[in-house]
Amino acid sequence: MELFPLFLKLEGRPCLVVGAGRVAESKVWSLLRCGARVRVVAPEATEALRHAAQMGQIAWERRTFLREDLAGTFLVVAATSSPALHESIFRSAQAQGILCNAVDEPERCDFFYPAVVRRGPLQIAISTSGQAPVLAQRIREDLERHFAPEYGPWVEAVGQARTELLATELATEERIGALRALSSDQAFEEFRAKAATAGKEPA
Repeated sequence: MELFPLFLKLEGRPCLVVGAGRVAESKVWSLLRCGARVRVVAPEATEALRHAAQMGQIAWERRTFLREDLAGTFLVVAATSSPALHESIFRSAQAQGILCNAVDEPERCDFFYPAVVRRGPLQIAISTSGQAPVLAQRIREDLERHFAPEYGPWVEAVGQARTELLATELATEERIGALRALSSDQAFEEFRAKAATAGKEPA
């Protein structure tokens, strides 16, 4: 079945991570990055996650998973070493309409973590539907070489220009033409050259 690609807003949403090892740690950071309210359930945790709990960044409950932990949760990530526990979490999440990802177990996932190229507001996600994550990482590396770091501030500049254009009384066709010009390869090269020149100016 083909996957539906989307970018999900998690700000303020309650998310649960079961497990607190190195793999779970990376999942926690990715959720926090998006503004999710993260709760971790695990008997033990990495030093970094213990520190995050002490700082109030996450809520860590030091015990084993209970089915009731899913109540009120938007999505859950199962990141333990127990396939049996992952199966239980996945089935319980399905019964309650909660999105679930069991790490490295595609058959127990409603969604997958893509390999992501990040350039400021620009995000390019690569997925192999859980079949070949190493290949997805290689493609990500190729794209990172193609999309230079300057793409981040350029996207922000194009966004600002778009806001200003939308506030004008230009005809729709003229506005679209202007936006296409702002988003062209030539516009990017001019932006990058200008940024490079500014960077060389004395403070």
